[in-house]
Amino acid sequence: MTVLQRCYDPCCKERQVSVVDMGLVEQVRVSGGQVDIDIILTTGWCPFSLHLLHMMEEEVRGIQGVEGVNVQITWNTPWSPDRLSATARERLRLPLEQLLPLREARLARDQRLRESDR
Repeated sequence: MTVLQRCYDPCCKERQVSVVDMGLVEQVRVSGGQVDIDIILTTGWCPFSLHLLHMMEEEVRGIQGVEGVNVQITWNTPWSPDRLSATARERLRLPLEQLLPLREARLARDQRLRESDR
């Protein structure tokens, strides 16, 4: 799990939220030198899924004694925000001072649209 903490979905790398913190690691099984990892995706349409599989495999393969790594996506468990760690929740939250300008811009845009419809 320690090496998986260095694996990031490209969407979350900037905020340093690993696949572990995202709750994507469903199960890790170790048998001798073989490591099997089941992951889930936040969405079935994730364009980075292949990237994640390769990154995780590469990181785990670098552990001394690991002879083989198999990372596979499991579709049995849907991802939900409940799977986020406390750290991930904190890092992915937008502060109010960042949200207020977005809200003001949306309200101003909506007002302009209403006025142009008159």
